Amino acid sequence: MGRNSDTPRADTVHSKDRGWDAVASWYDKLVGESGSNYHQNVILPAALRMLAPQRGESIIDICCGQGVLIKRLLDEEIAKFTGVDASSRLIDFANSRHGNDPKVNLIVADVCEPGVWADGSYDAATCLMAVHDVPDLVAMFSNVFQALKPGGRAVMVMMHPCFRIPRKTHWGWDGDQKIQYRRIDSYSTPLEIPITTHPGKGTGEMTQFHHRPLADILSAMGKGGLAVVACEELYSHRRSQANGPFSKAEHAAAEEFPLFIAFKAVRL
Repeated sequence: MGRNSDTPRADTVHSKDRGWDAVASWYDKLVGESGSNYHQNVILPAALRMLAPQRGESIIDICCGQGVLIKRLLDEEIAKFTGVDASSRLIDFANSRHGNDPKVNLIVADVCEPGVWADGSYDAATCLMAVHDVPDLVAMFSNVFQALKPGGRAVMVMMHPCFRIPRKTHWGWDGDQKIQYRRIDSYSTPLEIPITTHPGKGTGEMTQFHHRPLADILSAMGKGGLAVVACEELYSHRRSQANGPFSKAEHAAAEEFPLFIAFKAVRL
């Protein structure tokens, strides 16, 4: 299939790219084909373990970006990969690597809007590190439902909504007890948080982070027609090589506070 002949021109979806076109080059350098350090060591291993892709399956990746999952799934000998993303520039990066593969179909589309790509033909769906980028979760999960075959499964990995909220969660140090703790300034209130990209350059590019409490995320899945059957909380693999009380506390905190959370759901 390769490049989708029905892909809209970039200017027709610019208003719905949610700021990602402007930062696509930066993000591709950060994540690329293989993934960031966290992708390689935490996010992708968990996603593939929960997804358990099988030879001959058709899989759709929602908010696929520049296609960090494509090579991993093709290595599993799946029959078809479809990636959908609102950013035409991120899709261009994915196409530059995999657009000539007949198993790969990459589509520029808003995952919150009805689309012909959500056609009930997929064995499984994924959405990695993008749930917090989407303004309408029920609409997105409804499209995942529509894309899957009856009984099909979906795996979503996202920032942990309890412990990783931009500008609202921070690390702290208690010198008396020699512990590193997680300070949470806000949790239950849904928030739209602007995220500055190209930090330190002052060029003004921003994307939007949509924080929602865990109950809202789970309820949105249910309203969209998906039932959660498994969950994993994912912890940092990074450890300080230094010695001393702070390093011990840092290690302990890394084992107590998850950075990400992963859900496996099935189409009801």
